[in-house]
Amino acid sequence: MNGFHYVGGELHVEGVALSTVAERHGTPCYVYSRELLTANYRAYERALAGMPSLVCYALKANSSLAVVDLFGRLGSGFDIVSEGELARVVAAGGDVRKVVFSGVGKSDREMEAALAAGVLCINVESASELGHLAAVASRLGVRAPVSFRVNPEVDPGTHPYIATGLRESKFGVAFAEAAALYRHAAALPSIEIRGIDMHIGSQLIDLAPIRDAATRVLALVDALAADGIHLGHVDVGGGIGIRYRDEVPPALDDYARMLRELFRGRRETLLVEPGRRLVGDAGVLLTRVRYLKRGTPRDFAIVDSAMNDLLRPSLYDAWHAIDPVRPRQGETRRYDVVGPVCESADFLGLDRALVLAEGDLLAIRGAGAYAMSMSSNYNSRPRACEVMVDGGDTLEIRRRETIADLYAQERRLR
Repeated sequence: MNGFHYVGGELHVEGVALSTVAERHGTPCYVYSRELLTANYRAYERALAGMPSLVCYALKANSSLAVVDLFGRLGSGFDIVSEGELARVVAAGGDVRKVVFSGVGKSDREMEAALAAGVLCINVESASELGHLAAVASRLGVRAPVSFRVNPEVDPGTHPYIATGLRESKFGVAFAEAAALYRHAAALPSIEIRGIDMHIGSQLIDLAPIRDAATRVLALVDALAADGIHLGHVDVGGGIGIRYRDEVPPALDDYARMLRELFRGRRETLLVEPGRRLVGDAGVLLTRVRYLKRGTPRDFAIVDSAMNDLLRPSLYDAWHAIDPVRPRQGETRRYDVVGPVCESADFLGLDRALVLAEGDLLAIRGAGAYAMSMSSNYNSRPRACEVMVDGGDTLEIRRRETIADLYAQERRLR
């Protein structure tokens, strides 16, 4: 079925027409293909076959329970950045022993939760955090499994908001300080050193920066071994990009070939942390055209989804393909596809050549990653529902919020 495809002039997801999804569940609506999610994970498995490795899905891309559940069933580990994401892994039945806990600002409570759950490791990102974690573990009478996230100071060549491996980044331990910090950690009785981690950025199109960063990190691993500090795993992060417009992302086989060359003859287990690459192209945001408004120099297609449903275009100036569910014949016009939110930044696509009528359904591609997970209630808009399609079946995996949900946790003044 190949995920999203046209059949008889209508866009389908697996065996279901998207117009049927809209009839059953309304719009706006996030729609995911179980087939594509599974195929994307299996592609990583095949590419890394024969290597001691663990794929850890990065929950921040899409933390919906059904998505986490699916990857857990497929054998995935998980990369998390908060106690809430840890709770989602547990609620979805994921294996917490395959969890890597990242993030620069973990609270003592989050450290306690991670240690109680028995995660694979906690990625420490500063000397101060190490001190806090050592104290928490000592108080609990346990040894904290630690991996340091090391900043390799390599430019990933991506959007500055999602570049995380530069010297000026808030993430990771400075490369020049990492060896001394490992030696200090090795002397702490409540710390157990497990591995090393790097992550240079997201939506990476070129493998060269990853190779450069991993080469630097592996040299550090060898230097630590010479000092008697032997690491069990090397986590090279995630960030491999997908095609939104005209990008040419690296093939997973090429990525795996590079990693095989780097890790040939090594004893450490390889960890990778894909997020977007697993879920991005497996979802669309289904929306309906409310009004067509003539303007200068182009027209507006005002739809029922908005920047609170898909923030990436407003935040990153990101480009998402926008396809009619039932393409029309007629005069093509240039439209800004915009939402109802009271912001000029509320756009989903600018200057798009489309043939439209009011009431048409549109599918905004690449919405499986960083769409629902970054959504909000701005302008007091209820968040959309999420639907998983499996063959010919649809399952609402998150119900649409109601107006009452918006203020259910609030109270009036007495």
